[in-house]
Order: sequence, then structure tokens, then C-alpha cells
Amino acid sequence: MKKLISGKVREVYEISERELVIVTTDRISAFDVILPSVICGKGKALNLISLYWFDYTRDIVPNHILSGRLSDMPSFFSRDPAQYENRTVLVKKLRMLPYEFIVRGYLFGSLWKEYQASDTFYGQKPDKAYRLAERLSAPVVTPSVKNSLGHDEPISLERLKKELGAEETDRICEICLKLYQTCFEQALRRGIIIADTKFEFGYDRNGILTLGDEIFTPDSSRFWAMEDYQTGISPRSYDKQPVRDWLTARGLAGITPAPKLPDEIRRAAAETYQECCRRITGSSVL
Repeated sequence: MKKLISGKVREVYEISERELVIVTTDRISAFDVILPSVICGKGKALNLISLYWFDYTRDIVPNHILSGRLSDMPSFFSRDPAQYENRTVLVKKLRMLPYEFIVRGYLFGSLWKEYQASDTFYGQKPDKAYRLAERLSAPVVTPSVKNSLGHDEPISLERLKKELGAEETDRICEICLKLYQTCFEQALRRGIIIADTKFEFGYDRNGILTLGDEIFTPDSSRFWAMEDYQTGISPRSYDKQPVRDWLTARGLAGITPAPKLPDEIRRAAAETYQECCRRITGSSVL
């Protein structure tokens, strides 16, 4: 067994030619900087939410999850449940595509900025006038590609079709929209609006398109509380916004070395992740 990656949040271990173990830690990053503080229970919340959605969508597209049970992991992990329980998964090794597929159901974030500047959505005129945070007439897929520095850059569907092939691009976009619509409806029943989300895909050893990474977590999606939602304002979100707000207010966004977070901000972020996990999965991780 060897450690392949120590990322912003996850540790990835190779345990065979076909399998990986992924550990989701309590680390937190903001503005592309890993902070020295941890958010208690964050990794467990992300892992349990992602496992819930992978199981919920297993009939739409194959995914990389082999097991979320610690007893199925190598002894290095299973003998230390205090550290690894509920934050560790056994997955299939995939040949990952160098793209992210973002599905947007509401006018927010970078899409809102473009709309304000040019009245367009990725260069196209929308079907009507929109307000901030308004639901789109239909969800849109906006792909991005990772550049050499590890950041994501938006690319057009036309360019993606040239690189990936028109048929495969259309197939993946169709899967993305089905995933979004299916889970949007389920989340709504739990009082959460999925405003946007992102997916990553790869191919398994048999060449089968497979959903990887994480899905529908507060780190990969924009979640809003349904009871707070209204158009024209920025709704309360279930993510690391308390951390971003604290850094921004003090002019510390993106600064290195990153500062330690005060206890009240860490608690606020932890409560946000825990509430999201309870709402979606019905379970608490603490």
C-alpha cells in the first residue's frame, strides 16, 4: 500500500492495481489555500453524504464505490476505527477524464456575474430576464478543464466535443442532467435546494464510464435552505461560507500562510456541515 495523493481534503492510498482507499479528513481550504484549522466532523459528513447519493443514483450510472464499511478495508484502516470510521471508502481505480461537469439550475455565482456583464449565459442569450438566485427554465451543463496549475477553466461544449467526441459528450451531459434532476427532487423533499453541483467521470478497467470523486456534498455543490430561499438575494448556503466570510472581512482571502480560525467560526462551519448531513441522510456523525 502506498499513499498517492495528499490533497486539500482527501488522502488517497493505492492498495492494488485495481483499488484505492480514500480518506476524507477534517481539513478545510478556502480561496485555494489549506487552512491550519480543522472543522470537527466535516470529513465524516462529506463522506456519508456522498455515500448516500452514490447509493441513491446507482441505477443511473455506475460509480466507483466498492465499500464504505471499515471492515472491508485493509487492516491499516480497520484496526483504527477512531481515526477512519465513517470517513473512509474503498473505490475502483479509474482513468479519470480531465474535465469537470458543472450543472447549474439557478442563476448564481459565475453565471450571475456573466449575466450582469453581458446579459448572456456562456455567450448565449437567455430565454427571459432573470434575477439573482432565480431558477433557470432548464438546468445547463457547463464543463471545465483543469489546467497545468490545477485550477479549472471553463470550456465550451463545442471544444469539449472536439476533444472528447460529440457522442460521448452528449452522453455524459445527459447523465449529468438526470443525476441533477433526480437528486434535486430528493433534496427538495429534505428542505434543501441544490442550486448547482459538479461531477467527475472516468473509465474503469473494462472501459465503462463511471462516476467518481464525490457527489452532491457541500464541497461540490451549492446547497440552499428552502425555508430561506427567495430570488433577488444571496440565500444562506450549507458550505464553508462562514469561513470565507471571516477571511474576506479581514482581508485574508488567499493569503499564505493562512491564519488559524477562531473557535466560533470553526463551530459555525461544523454545525453547517452537520445540519446538512442530518437533513440529507437522516444521520448525525457526532
